[in-house]
This record gives sequence, C-alpha cells and structure tokens, in this order.
Amino acid sequence: MSERAAAEAWFLDHGLPWFVDDVRAEVTRRLHRGLLVGVVVAGLVVGVVVGVVAGSVASEVSVGFATAASVLGLALLVYALWALHAKLIAGWALRRAFGSLGLLLPLATRALPMLLLFITFLFINTEVWQVASALHGGILWSAILFFVVAALGFLVPRLAQELDTVDDTLDSETLCAAAEGTPLEGAAQRLCEDDADLVADAEITGLQKVNLVTVLVIAQAVQVVLLALAVFVFFMVFGAVAIQDDVITSWIGHAPTYPGGVEVVSVELVRVSTFLAGFAGLYFTVVAITDETYRREFFTVILAELQRAVAARVVYRRLEPRPEVTDGGRPAPPAPAG
Repeated sequence: MSERAAAEAWFLDHGLPWFVDDVRAEVTRRLHRGLLVGVVVAGLVVGVVVGVVAGSVASEVSVGFATAASVLGLALLVYALWALHAKLIAGWALRRAFGSLGLLLPLATRALPMLLLFITFLFINTEVWQVASALHGGILWSAILFFVVAALGFLVPRLAQELDTVDDTLDSETLCAAAEGTPLEGAAQRLCEDDADLVADAEITGLQKVNLVTVLVIAQAVQVVLLALAVFVFFMVFGAVAIQDDVITSWIGHAPTYPGGVEVVSVELVRVSTFLAGFAGLYFTVVAITDETYRREFFTVILAELQRAVAARVVYRRLEPRPEVTDGGRPAPPAPAG
C-alpha cells in the first residue's frame, strides 16, 4: 500500500473522512445548494405531514410543532450520516468520548455540587413545579430542543477557536514530531530533512475544519449528555423518595398522575426532572468551555490527536496525488482543496 493510500485509510479510521481528497470532493458535490434545498424541502414536507398527524392525535399544536422539527432534524441527520460520510466522524468521536470518561469525574466534582445545590432549591419550588408540570409533550420537547440549540451556540464557536489555536501555534519541528505514529511518519521525516516550509499548509479551513470541529462537538456533547442524565436520575430518585403526593397536589393544584395506575413515579415528576436536566446540560456546556482547569485537562488529551491530524494532513497534501483516469482516458482534475 502506498503512503497516500495508507494515509487515506488512517484518516477514515480516525474520523477524518473529509481530509481525503476524493471523499471531500464527493461531499462537496452532495453539499450543492440545489441538492441541499431538495433534502430540506423533502424533510419539511414529511415533517409537516407527520407533525399534523401527531398534533391531531394528541390534540395539541405543540406536539405537532415539536414532531415536525424533530422529523426535519432526523432527516438532515440521516442525510449527513449517509451521504456526507458523517457516520465515520460520529463513530470515532463517540469512541474517543467514551474513552475519556475519566475526565467526567473532575468536571462533576466541580460543577455538580453547586449546580445540585442551586437546582435543588428550584426542584422544591412551587412555581417550577407549576411551570414544568404544565409542559405537556411537545412544549417540553421544544424546551429541550431550545436548550440543545443554545448549548451548541456556546460550544461550536469556542471549539472552533480552540482549533484555530492549535494550527496557529504549530511550528515545523512540532508538526513533524506530531506525524509520528501515522502512516506518513516516513514522508514527514523526509520533508523535515529537506527543510520544507510545512507550517504554510498547517491552517485548517473549509470542510476539513468542519470535520475537526464536529469531532470535538460530539466528544464534548457525550460528556454533557451523561452529566445531564445523572442529574435526571438524581431528581427522579430524590423526588420519588422525598416529595409526597399531598405536597405535589398543593403545588400544582391537582393530584399527580401515575401512568398505568402504578404509584411509583408521577408524570409531573418526570417532566420536572427532564426540564431541570435539560437546564443542567446547558449549564454543564457553559462550565466546560469556561472552566480553565477542565479545558486544560480535556484539551491536553485531545490536543495530541488534533496535532496528529493536522500534521498528517500537511504531509498528505505534499504527496503526489494518485493518477485518476476519466472515461475519456484523460487525467481527472484535482479535487478541491477546501
């Protein structure tokens, strides 16, 4: 296997399909405005139809709206996973996130105590129960979607900034050392011996930058979701043990509802716990990108991976491209660099 083919296999195995010229060219074609508009329109049509049916069955407009938004998001996700090779990005990011779960303990010990202290007072607050218990189906799901969008709004720009720091601070020596352990290690040594100006190609732009940012977002999102789930379980257990039915009745004005008639966990408790867990997820996201200790620990672990990716990309760009022949027998044009 040639160095270029080995490098492309390494990129695919490490969740970097858009670093491969052929894959990036294919993704660029599938991101054509006309095709994307078609996918969005199809998703909207299906979402509206499913939303109308769901809203009619539930007799709630909020259910229909939330269902339509979810179907549209699911359609775009499926298209990204299949057509844009995002399943390779998501797969590696998930493996990397679960491989660094040890970082959750330091974050949890710093963020959870103050958060639980603050949210516990909300949990035993009459107004919170009145508001959250009234969030039926679609409204509650819409609130969670809002928390997700807000968290991504905080997370994506900050991670893009961290990535800019990585490629801006690399020098030739560090870049060549970072290529060790990749299929391009030999090529990197040759380029370094020739005193090539490798740093000129170190800046990550276009789809390749989106690739790396997506990996970081998924890895970070997994940790946030796990911590939010921990908060959800905590309040479910705490509420089932400490909050009596007569107290809930005095808060919300009617007796709690138990699905199936089994008086274990009320519907109102699930709604309040879900709402507070969603808020906790947003809070964790803000902590993760502002807490210097956590950022140092998290990015110390992932910085080496980013540097290896950047180094491998730089060397990969310096290799001679594989000759590709079109149907007419002429060499194919080079793939776009972005």
